[in-house]
Amino acid sequence: MRLSKTDFLIFRECAHNAWVKLHRPEVYRAEPPSAFDQALMEAGNAVDVLARDLFPGGMLMARGDAAATASLVADRIPVLYQPVFETDQYTAACDILVWDAASERYDLYEVKASSSESENRARDEGYTYDLAFQSHVLRANRVPLGRHILVRLDSTYVRDADLDIRALFHFDDRTEPVAALRDVIAHEMDTAHDLLSSAMPLPPPCNCMTKGRSAHCTTFAHTNPNVPAYSVHDITRIGTSKKKLAELVDRGILDIRDVPEDFELSDKQRNQVRAARTGRVSIDENVIADHLGALAYPLAFLDYETFPAAIPRFPGYGPFHHIPFQYSLDVIRAPGAGVEHFEFLQTAPTCPDMALLDALRRDMPATGSVITWNQTFERGINDKLAARNPSAASFLAGVNERVVDLMDVFSDQAYVHPGFRGRTSIKAILPVLVPELSYKALAIPEGATATVRWNEIATGAVSEAEARRIAGDLLAYCALDTRAMVEIWRVLEGEVGRWWSSA
Repeated sequence: MRLSKTDFLIFRECAHNAWVKLHRPEVYRAEPPSAFDQALMEAGNAVDVLARDLFPGGMLMARGDAAATASLVADRIPVLYQPVFETDQYTAACDILVWDAASERYDLYEVKASSSESENRARDEGYTYDLAFQSHVLRANRVPLGRHILVRLDSTYVRDADLDIRALFHFDDRTEPVAALRDVIAHEMDTAHDLLSSAMPLPPPCNCMTKGRSAHCTTFAHTNPNVPAYSVHDITRIGTSKKKLAELVDRGILDIRDVPEDFELSDKQRNQVRAARTGRVSIDENVIADHLGALAYPLAFLDYETFPAAIPRFPGYGPFHHIPFQYSLDVIRAPGAGVEHFEFLQTAPTCPDMALLDALRRDMPATGSVITWNQTFERGINDKLAARNPSAASFLAGVNERVVDLMDVFSDQAYVHPGFRGRTSIKAILPVLVPELSYKALAIPEGATATVRWNEIATGAVSEAEARRIAGDLLAYCALDTRAMVEIWRVLEGEVGRWWSSA
């Protein structure tokens, strides 16, 4: 078996997951890649291809062609794209190799479709290990290596009329950190190869057992079948309290309902566990009444849909700046009034900013509360719109001043239901409080799919007939987001009304 760089990096995160990927691929690939994962892969490929323009004139190697790579390296071909190197145990595909005539060495460039800002420590370390794995394999092939460069998108870059790829990319010299890992990486690679070559499964549990649910590997349930679907791993923010989770696991406490009453938890964690154990709903009508009492008519329920383009498409945009291509707006003018629905969707490949702003100015009430779910997102979109379009800054600031977050009722735990499972997303709350409404019946059931489908229209990847169908699906999805907020608000209003009538 030749261990690839990808499988080694998976091994470093979870050895069991890597073993299942190699020996039980039908389990590892039981679910097709999500729309979000697919979009990430496509964005990564686009960034890789664009980065080659930093070093034009190179030769693109055929996938897996190590023999041709070796021949071209021996001839000191100046630039190679996707060169492949192998040993008896390992295989590594690089992004770009560039010959430096002055040092008579090849510089190794690893391109990542990520921003140069706010990388977490584990991911940043992973980038260094990525380069170190390649370096180990290339040195085994007697490739004279010079610098090891990590290439990412520069978070400070803002596009003008034309895309400046020299300014778009940020270069980070990782030569010294890679050199410092030389002995460590050799040992880790040998360990990974030995364990993953074995036909015998690794004994459970996997090391994800002491991580929160969102950090679990893709085959966690397969490797750890004794862990219930709703477990201690689902306790809110338990992943940031590793000592607490490790203690529960060490004590054999896996079902969230089995957490002892005297176990140290935060108030929010305790409320979630209590709801799971008792099956009872907890409602603080006073707090809900305060939240709802702060709302002013007309009520405007607002939701944006956006596309976070890795490569900026329009002037004023930077890497991963969200393109706001759609909104849904439901307005209730006065108590007891019906819902007026407004919507905007741009499918043309041009910048949607001004068209969206014109529509929003027309549709948005001049007064009253603007109700969102997770206000940080909508406020942030408005702030970016204002920065790119100063003439709309005053209008958008006025909208942001009126924004109220309906999710606060649930994140503040004024309403705790065992069916929420500690989550506060609208897709966790809606099926519990308003089961007659469902995203499952929609052709586009969640935001990641919405962004992918819109991008297919905007880039001309689908026929006109298919684009019209997707546009209808997008409108239906975004409309349900605001309808969901309206109906959840009505449920809360009903709870407060029942409380007042019984008080």
